[in-house]
Amino acid sequence: MLRRTGALLTAAAVTMLGQAALERTAGAAAAPKAHLRVDQAGYLPHESKWAVLMTSAESGGVRFDIRRHGSVVRHGTVGTTDRGSWNATYRHTYAVRFSELHKSGRYTLVVHSTPTVREPIRVRSMSSLYRTVLGDGVNFYQVQRDGKDVIPGALHRKPSHLHDAHADVYKTPHFNPNTDEITDPKLTKIGGPVNVSGGWFDAGDFLKFTHTAAFGDDILLSAQRELGKHAPASLKAEAHYGLRWLEKMWRPKTKTLYVQVGTGNGTSNGKWFGDHDLFRLPQKDDKNTDPKLKYATSHRPVFEAAKPGTPISPNLAGRVAAAFALAAQVDPKKQAADEYHQAVSILKLADTASPPNPLTTALPNDFYPEDTWRDDMELGTAEAALAAERLHHSPAHWLRQSAHWAKGYFQHERGDTFNLYDDSALAHADLVTAIRKHPISDLAVGKKQLIGDLARQLRGAAKHADHDQFGASGNVDEFDVDAHTFGVIAMAGWYHRLTGRSTFDDLASLERDWLFGTNAWGVSFMVGVGQTFPHCMQHQVANLSGSLDGSKPIATGAVVNGPNSKGLFQGGLGGFQDGMRHCSVKSFKPFDGQGSRYLDDVRSWQTDEPALDMTGAAIAAAAAQLSR
Repeated sequence: MLRRTGALLTAAAVTMLGQAALERTAGAAAAPKAHLRVDQAGYLPHESKWAVLMTSAESGGVRFDIRRHGSVVRHGTVGTTDRGSWNATYRHTYAVRFSELHKSGRYTLVVHSTPTVREPIRVRSMSSLYRTVLGDGVNFYQVQRDGKDVIPGALHRKPSHLHDAHADVYKTPHFNPNTDEITDPKLTKIGGPVNVSGGWFDAGDFLKFTHTAAFGDDILLSAQRELGKHAPASLKAEAHYGLRWLEKMWRPKTKTLYVQVGTGNGTSNGKWFGDHDLFRLPQKDDKNTDPKLKYATSHRPVFEAAKPGTPISPNLAGRVAAAFALAAQVDPKKQAADEYHQAVSILKLADTASPPNPLTTALPNDFYPEDTWRDDMELGTAEAALAAERLHHSPAHWLRQSAHWAKGYFQHERGDTFNLYDDSALAHADLVTAIRKHPISDLAVGKKQLIGDLARQLRGAAKHADHDQFGASGNVDEFDVDAHTFGVIAMAGWYHRLTGRSTFDDLASLERDWLFGTNAWGVSFMVGVGQTFPHCMQHQVANLSGSLDGSKPIATGAVVNGPNSKGLFQGGLGGFQDGMRHCSVKSFKPFDGQGSRYLDDVRSWQTDEPALDMTGAAIAAAAAQLSR
C-alpha cells in the first residue's frame, strides 16, 4: 500500500512508470521476427546460390557472414530489394546471395538482422546431391512394395496381401460423387481368380492403381535408360519389380487391362468397408475374417479398365505401353522383343476415336481426375519408336504416330509442366531423340517445335518463380505443387541434354532450393533430406512402424504433396482415425500465407500424404540432372 509521504512515489510518478511498463510490454510483443530459409539438401559448387530472409521489419542491406570452423570465409550484404510481404507477420522478404562460394564443405550462414539468424549450409557435388535424391526416392518405392517380395528395410516391412494372387474380378460399381462411397447394394463378380499380387501401394493407403504405377514405372525405366551403366542396381531392380506387376495387370491373350486392386471407400449402406476406412499395417489384412472388411483386406476386388478386347482409355493405353516399350530399350534383346510386342498390342487398343469421359484413371475417377490423353499417346508411341529402332525394326510408323499426337497436344491440350497428369515433356524429349536417330521428313511436328514447347512450359514456370517471394514455380495453394516443381527440374535437365544449352539451369537450382527448404515453412518436402522434413505423414506404414519425431526409422525418400489451399482446412482436420498413432507438428502455422497452408499432421492428407507420382517426379528430376 502506497503512503502519501515525500519519501514515497507520487501518483504522477506511478502513472508514468505504469505507462513505461505498458510501452515495454508493447515493445516486447512487437519485437522483430526473422527467419532464414536455405536449401537443406545443399548447393552445387558453381550454381547460383541463395537463401531467403523473411522478417517482420525492413532488413535490406544488412550484413551476412559465411563461417566455417568459427572463421568467416565469406561475407556480404542482404539484397536491398524487398521481394514482398508473405503474410501479416512476415511483411518483408529479401534475397541472400552467395554464388561465389564454390568449395565443397559444411558452413554456417549468419545474417545480422534483428534478431540475428543462422542456418547450416552445405556445398556438395552434383553427383553427391542428386544421387542421394535418386537413391532415397527408390527407397520409398521399396517401402511401397506389396506381395511376397517386400524389402524389410528400416520400417520392417512384411509380406502383405498374398490373397491378391487369386483375386476375383468385379463389375465397375457406381459411386456417390460427393462421398466416393459405392452406391450399389453389392459388388457383382464377373471373373477370376487372377493373380495381381505384388506391385506398389499408390500412396499412404494400400490401393494399387495401374494408372499411377505405370507412370512411376515410366520414370524408373527412363531413369535407368538415361543413366545407363551408372544407374544404381536398386533403380534397375525396382523398375523391373514395377514392370512385373504391370505384366499381371495386362492379359495379352484376352486383351484385358485391369485398372485397380481394392476400393477406397465402402458402401453407403454400411454393408462393407473400403481401404480408407481402416488404419493398420498391411500384413494384417490377409488374416482378417470380418465379412464387412473382406473387400478392404483379405479379398480385395479387381476391376477392368474396359471389357476384354475392347478399346482402352487412351491415357492408360499410352502410359502402360510406354512402360513395356521402355523396358524393351534396356532389357536383353530376346526379352525386349516380347516387351515391344506387348507395347504394340496395347497401343492398338487405345480408344483415341471416342475416349471415355471422364478418362479411366481410378475408381472413382475423382481420385485422379485427368483430362489429357494425347500426351500419353505421344509418350507411348515415342517409346515404341525407340524400342523398334533398338530391335532393328523400322520406327517410321511410330514416329509418325507420336508426331501426330504431339500436334494434337499442341492444338487441344497444352496442359502443364511434367507431372502425373501431363507427361508431354518426357514425350517431347524422347520423340526428339527418336527423330534424331531416324530422321524422316513427313512428320506432323519436328524437333524444333517439340523443343520449343518444352521451353514454353519452362518459361511459364520461370515467370511464376520470378513473382514468388521464395521462387516457387508452382501454385502453393493447389494440389501437387511438389510434384510439379520436381517436374520442372526434370524438364530443365532434359532441355539441357537436348540442346546443350544451360538456359534453364538456374531455374532448376531455384526450384530444388524451394523444395528442400527455401520456402516459407523452412521444410524439406522429401523425408530424410535436410534437418526439417515431414515427421507425421499420412502413411500407415510410416506412422505405425516408424518414428514420430524424424529420428530413424523413417520412410526415407517419401515426397509429400506440400502446401495446399487453406480453404481445404475450413472444416478442420477431424479426429484421429482408430489405429493412428497421434502425431502433429504445430510449428508451421505462423508461416502460412498467400492463401496456402502446410500442416505436418497424420490427419492432413491435403499436405502430408506421400505418393508414387510425387516421389517419382523427384527420381525423374535427379536422373535428368545427372545425365544432362
